[in-house]
Amino acid sequence: MTGGTRWPVAALAALVAVVAAPVWAEGAAPASAQHRTAETPAERAAVRTYYVDAVGGSDDADGTSPATAWRSLARASRADLGPGDRLLLRRGNRWRGTLRISARGTEERPVIVGGYGVGSRPTIGGRRSDCVVVTGSHVRITELRASGCRWSGFALIGSRNELVGVHADRNIAGVAIAPGSSHNVVRASRLADNNRMSVNDRAEGNDSGAFGILINGDHNLVSGNVITGSRARSHDYGFDGAAVEIYNGDRNIVVHNIARDNETFTELGHDPGRTATGNLFAHNVVTSRRRRGAFLVTRGERNRSLGPVLGTVVVHNSVHLPGRDTIGFSCHDGCSGRILRLRNNVIKVGGVAGYADGQGVDDAGGVYIGRRTRFTLGRRSVLADPMFRGTTDLRLRPGSPAIGRGVPLGVAWYGGAAHAHDMTGRAITTTGHPDAGAYQS
Repeated sequence: MTGGTRWPVAALAALVAVVAAPVWAEGAAPASAQHRTAETPAERAAVRTYYVDAVGGSDDADGTSPATAWRSLARASRADLGPGDRLLLRRGNRWRGTLRISARGTEERPVIVGGYGVGSRPTIGGRRSDCVVVTGSHVRITELRASGCRWSGFALIGSRNELVGVHADRNIAGVAIAPGSSHNVVRASRLADNNRMSVNDRAEGNDSGAFGILINGDHNLVSGNVITGSRARSHDYGFDGAAVEIYNGDRNIVVHNIARDNETFTELGHDPGRTATGNLFAHNVVTSRRRRGAFLVTRGERNRSLGPVLGTVVVHNSVHLPGRDTIGFSCHDGCSGRILRLRNNVIKVGGVAGYADGQGVDDAGGVYIGRRTRFTLGRRSVLADPMFRGTTDLRLRPGSPAIGRGVPLGVAWYGGAAHAHDMTGRAITTTGHPDAGAYQS
């Protein structure tokens, strides 16, 4: 993040920095949500499917069958797509350039963008532009791969869109959700080795980049993804990057994700006069083989350049960062319960289990272990080895102090009943004492 500060614990190097918001070059305003409308039988029958083939297609064809497929992304981007229509790219093919989707579907009948045929994922790449740009609404994109793009693999500039089962790699941001874009979903996708910087120069404190997912909007859901390798060399910080970065975004839910070998899992901040309030992180599993790294970084009341970041809620996460220069969480520049609330987390690190200055964090039901601990434990929290099954297998062994350690929580703590389960789908008790961490035994 530009303007980022060094870690408040002197023994740790600066791991991450606040991101500068990307230049949304397309200049499109986020699309508004579409209201449900009744459809006539004729409208339902009018659903169309268009095909794109980078090898055998022709932009002079009508695109309505595999035999008459279009060839280019430019032609596909001009398709007149409506509710329920499909745009399918041939598997095993590669394109350079940008696929732009401005269509508007409905909640019941989203516009579908995916693949057809056999072979590897349809792949879009090229450093001259972002690869997939969605400015419409109720668009569901599946199967596509965006690799080595100018800035982001998938840019969500509209609202109420969904990425499911996509793959993004070798970008600055695998997925970027624009300012003003809301109620988008990124789920069951793989964001791997998005390990490039957008700013990496000799100016002090302005380096930025290497994001699995960058969220600049509100009310978005990131669920069930695997995010790895969000890490790049930085002139300012040595290394920088985050699996999920939230900047100027409110009330986003990040739940049930697996994160491995990222520089940090999440960092939060905002511009002066903006907010990053009420973001929720639940049931995430975070591991790393790196010597350094962090789970969560946030800012307190005294930070007027990037904070304060109010109301972050962190529940039932499991974290194992065995490297020596690691930190579980950092809540600095005037931390308090208004800044960070921790419930039923399990954090095992080789460095500092957690850091909080000021009034400290609002903590309960957690298990923490590290070489040092720089915060005050809350009720039912303990300093103890959680007895994970392995370095990356963070299920609990019998006898773990995390079993039955948690405090009972209502479903609102998880962002609603749909998220009130562990990583395996097992429901979490709301009356007794659940296990701490992302897995219930």
